[in-house]
Amino acid sequence: MTETIGVIAMGEMGSAVARRLRERGASVVTSLAGRSAASAARAERAGAIPVSTDDELVAQSDFILSIVPPGDAVALAERFAPALKRAARKPAYVDCNAISQGTAKRIGAALDGTGCVYVDAGIIGPPPSATTRTIFYASGAGAKEFERLASHGLSIRLMDGPIGAASAMKLSYAGITKGFTAIGAAMMLGATRAGTADALFQELSESQPALLGWLRGAVTRMPPKAYRWVAEMEEIADFLEGDAPAQDMYRGIARFYEAIAAAMDEPKDGDAVAQLKDFCAERDGEERKSA
Repeated sequence: MTETIGVIAMGEMGSAVARRLRERGASVVTSLAGRSAASAARAERAGAIPVSTDDELVAQSDFILSIVPPGDAVALAERFAPALKRAARKPAYVDCNAISQGTAKRIGAALDGTGCVYVDAGIIGPPPSATTRTIFYASGAGAKEFERLASHGLSIRLMDGPIGAASAMKLSYAGITKGFTAIGAAMMLGATRAGTADALFQELSESQPALLGWLRGAVTRMPPKAYRWVAEMEEIADFLEGDAPAQDMYRGIARFYEAIAAAMDEPKDGDAVAQLKDFCAERDGEERKSA
């Protein structure tokens, strides 16, 4: 049976998920209300069909996948709740965002009374492609229903837990990977400002080559994404409720990514983004070591 999936929104991840679903035989619809020309272009490349209203999207969809910045997740559920309540046929609403358990419950509250199945999901990995590993963790009573989309190219792992379990898995993983990225970037910048970047690079290349290799890739890819990670770090802080020092650490990382995002918007000579790029570039010391 061909499934029709509504994907909101057509960002880098959402459009790649839409493309994967289309390639594996599903129909995909989307809403471009308030979206940019770039989003419209991504939707076209992915083969997603734009619809005019939320009611139309809900009526056509077997599933609605919410793939938006974490700070927009609750508002999107609230926006679709009236259309879901009016619909004669109820799609499953799958929140795929990097949110805390508390935010997942707020989304559940927004959807309460609509009659739709609510699935808590978390995506680990980059946008799906032929060469990437992208996993959807899913929890809640509707997770088994969501697993049907495995037949359309999504890698789905069910978790034995309630709403919030998949979100907890996503945030604990992201807290490690993106937390390490922030720590590495902060120390690269600190060494650059202190004039010891070459020495730090050389020491890491000799004593921690695997760590240096991972950091160079992660830090190089980070700046264009930093603006999206601010709210995610704040969600991780909420996830760590009851551990005040850990919460403070991730709120600090949120501010760090906020500063990197600002440097992306207003680049200038010697800014943080340029310094990180320079640190991660090939260096004479590394070339001598490998010769």
